[in-house]
Amino acid sequence: MNTTKKTVLHGWHAENGANMALFGNYDMPLWYKTGAKAEHLAVIQAAGIFDTSHMAAVSVHGAGARALLQRCLSKDIDTCIGKEKTPLADGRCAYGVFLHADGTVIDDAIVYQLQPESFMVVVNAGMGGEIAAHLQKNIGENSASVEDLTDRVGKMDIQGPESARVLTKILRDPAAVFDRMVYFSFKGGFDGLQTSPPVELVDGTPLLLSRTGYTGEFGFELFVSIDKLAALWSMVLGAGRDEGVLACGLAARDSLRAGAVLPLSHQDIGPWPFLQNPWPFALPWNDDNVAFSKDFIGGSALLQSTWSKHTLPFAGYDPRKIGAGGGSFVTSESGERLGTILTCTTDMAIGRVAGAIVSMAPNSDFQAKGLCCGFVLLDKKCSPGEQVILTDGKRKIKVEIRSDVRPNRTARSPIGKMLA
Repeated sequence: MNTTKKTVLHGWHAENGANMALFGNYDMPLWYKTGAKAEHLAVIQAAGIFDTSHMAAVSVHGAGARALLQRCLSKDIDTCIGKEKTPLADGRCAYGVFLHADGTVIDDAIVYQLQPESFMVVVNAGMGGEIAAHLQKNIGENSASVEDLTDRVGKMDIQGPESARVLTKILRDPAAVFDRMVYFSFKGGFDGLQTSPPVELVDGTPLLLSRTGYTGEFGFELFVSIDKLAALWSMVLGAGRDEGVLACGLAARDSLRAGAVLPLSHQDIGPWPFLQNPWPFALPWNDDNVAFSKDFIGGSALLQSTWSKHTLPFAGYDPRKIGAGGGSFVTSESGERLGTILTCTTDMAIGRVAGAIVSMAPNSDFQAKGLCCGFVLLDKKCSPGEQVILTDGKRKIKVEIRSDVRPNRTARSPIGKMLA
């Protein structure tokens, strides 16, 4: 029998009026008194902080650690950095998926190279043990050690255009920390999970600072010892008070990631082949897109798969949404049943002007009403611009298949530009 778990920030959430719900077997905040809309917009216009300590981490180290990850992870970490496709290096991280032998998804992950023989793998809530067991089972002749760090890593995120400005108030020597810190890079470390150079808070607390996130907007993920997380949370919130920083729950996290066309594991990717979706960059396709650059678990099954369904992003024409699952489904405009709804939420920072989607940029006068968006799993491919119907059997809403949803996202923006 599973017991509901709580993060170390659970008391803070309860004291600050969070609406709580079960997620990944953790009692997590959905939203606070400010409401999900205000929290979503804070990330677009200022910054929001998220308790992400329910996420799991796995340590992989030893002479064979890299070979083990190459075998188990879909991403080719020997050719994954930049246009030049250079290898993953110390202080860089990469996104990929772990697959079963049949090509179906176990979980997605970000792999951090701490040192040439030391890696941290961050996976979803409740998946630390399963991914650690998967790696352990496939060690083979590799000389590698795998350790599940579930509930031993303190993690929070700060996302939004004011993120770096807030962190300058609490980091020791922020100019040096931010220097040449590109998207999907990180610095520092904690509890032996360390890359060079070190990063410290003004009070001397060591942390790992990563230019990653799950919102599509500029920001960072912060990792510390679990016993330091509550103090870090309060420090960041205090430093961001004048910049309009809000604590944000899972509802805003979901609507932000959907508008950024980012998948939720076990919902938008899951027990079906990892093919014909918006995330082909997680696979090691050769330039001709007919073969992979390496052998990996599940790769052969994908190349031989007859999977014919397509996972496609969509956006609506107003904030109305149809819940995923249950009796919900997708039809053509003529009523032909096409497939299922995977995610349907509302990105409150976007609207339509003359049919085109427009985003609320920082300090913009544009007042968005919000558009529903998410992912559908269809029996056939639909091209961007085609319209389909989402329905729960009673209500119907028309949506447009898209290649992208929220424009002008800031995730890749240079830190110097965001601080200017």
